[in-house]
Formats: sequence, structure tokens, C-alpha cells
Amino acid sequence: MDQTARKAHRRRVRADALPKVVRIGLPKDRWRDLYHSLLVLPWSGFFAILVGFYLAANTVFATLFVLQRGAIAGAETGSWLEAFFFSVETMATVGYGVLHPGTLYGHIVATTEIIFGVMVVPLATGLVIAKFTRPTARILFSRHAVITGFEGQPTLIFRAANLRSNQIIEGRAQVSLLRRQTTQEGHQLRRIIDLPLLRQTSPIFALSWSVMHRIDEASPLAGVDAASLHADDARILVVMTGIDGTTSSTVHATHQYTAGDIRFGHAFVDVVSLAADGTPHIDFNRFHETRPAPPAAAVEPVQRPPETGRIAPVM
Repeated sequence: MDQTARKAHRRRVRADALPKVVRIGLPKDRWRDLYHSLLVLPWSGFFAILVGFYLAANTVFATLFVLQRGAIAGAETGSWLEAFFFSVETMATVGYGVLHPGTLYGHIVATTEIIFGVMVVPLATGLVIAKFTRPTARILFSRHAVITGFEGQPTLIFRAANLRSNQIIEGRAQVSLLRRQTTQEGHQLRRIIDLPLLRQTSPIFALSWSVMHRIDEASPLAGVDAASLHADDARILVVMTGIDGTTSSTVHATHQYTAGDIRFGHAFVDVVSLAADGTPHIDFNRFHETRPAPPAAAVEPVQRPPETGRIAPVM
């Protein structure tokens, strides 16, 4: 896959990490949660708001300075642009010694701006630091999940890898099946069913982890095929958590597989090998590759069990 396709996949993965929800009729006081809203903004949007707010504030104070002639002593032209740059210097408390307030009105505006800057600039700096230091996990999920034979039993398998050179301690994976259903009364619901894993935890998540769910008679995936997954708008939701071995903070990552992302009768190619000195190597160039499973891995599908699981509103 070329670089353009990889970037497109990464954008799609970020967009589809969780089911999309359009919220209608939220309370109108969302500004009270401004701090969280700014933290979750992309960096581009965050800096756009930060720079826009800074320019807007200096525009207001520059306009106040030019309302009175002589408010800025040492001004050569008395233009609004000169007042704007004086406002920038005042808000940052870095006067250059040439321009300074020249009247009582100018001192009042300058004092107000300095108080405003002392309160607002540290808040903006704190937001930048909070965004930089927010604990995150760089976990790569395989583009596809496969359903293939493993130890004589149909098994759902997908890969996850820690892209950082550190370790994730006490890594834990939780996998759920989201399936749309219609009740006898005609109500549409989304049933959320936990998928038990062969290994749900990893003491040290440093390289690659093949997450497996065995499809037996009790599995919610028993008897499914590609057509039934599409008909039910089924999705596999993955949540991984753990402790960052460097910062000791809890990190998490989410991913979802749609019906079109699941390949039946395929298996992943090997990506982990050992060097001559015994050092494990992982080849990320082949991390997403699958191949048709050999005939020996073919197994008969088991019958689908009665529906069980938690009920959630349609998302």
C-alpha cells in the first residue's frame, strides 16, 4: 500500500475509532466545559482559536488606546497599527522603553490590559502544556480482523502493536460486538455483547499482540457470515488500556471494525522474527497483510446461539 493510501487509512481510523453520534438538543451552557472542549480539539483548531483570541483581544485594547489622543506617549503617528503593537507589548509586559502611557486614561487602559494578560496568558500556556502532557497511547491496530481456524475452532483474530519503544504494563483488551436489532414491538436497539478473549490481559505489551475470540456454541458470532454482519450493521469495538511504563499514567486506545473490515477464511502473515543474537524484530511493513488460510485451518461454522447481552439505544 502506497503512502497516500496509508494516510487515508489513518484518517479513517481516527474518524471511526468510536461510533459516530450526532447530539441534538444539548444544553446551551456548553461554554462551561470550555476547558475540556479545548483539550480535545485538534492542534490546528486549538492554535487557530488561541491566535484568533489573542489578536482579537489586542484589537480591542488598541481601539481603546486610540480613542484618546495622547494616551500613548512617544507615538510618532498615533495610528491604530501603532496602538496595536503597543497593546501587544503591554499584554506581554515587555515594554521597549519608547512608547508608554501618556495620560491617566492611557494608564487605566494599560493597567486593565496588564491584569487581563496576567490572567489569560498563563491559562493559554497551561492549556498548551496540558495538551502536550496528556497521556496517550500509540497503538496500531490491523486494518482487518480475520475469522479463521485456530486449534480446530473458528476464531476472530486481530492484531495490535505498541508503536512506542517503551512498554505498556498490565495491558488489557475488551472487545464487544455491536449489533442492530428490532424488537417485537418494532423498536430499533443496538445490542452490545461482550466477546470473551483467549487472553484478555498482557503483563507487558511491548511488541505485537494477537487478540483472539474463540467462536464456539456460546459465542455471539456463532453462525455469522459476511452477509449477516452487514445486515445487522455489526461492528467490533475494541478498547485497550494499560499503564505507560515511562510516565506511569493510564493510557487507552479504541478501534472499531465494521462488517467490511472482517475477512473470513484469512490469516495474518508472520511479522515477528528473531535475529541471530535473539533480539525480536517486528516488520510493520507486513503488519496488515493477510493471506487465505490453508485448508488445514478450515473449520465448520457453529450454530448461532439465542441473543443475549446488554441493550443500548441506537447509536
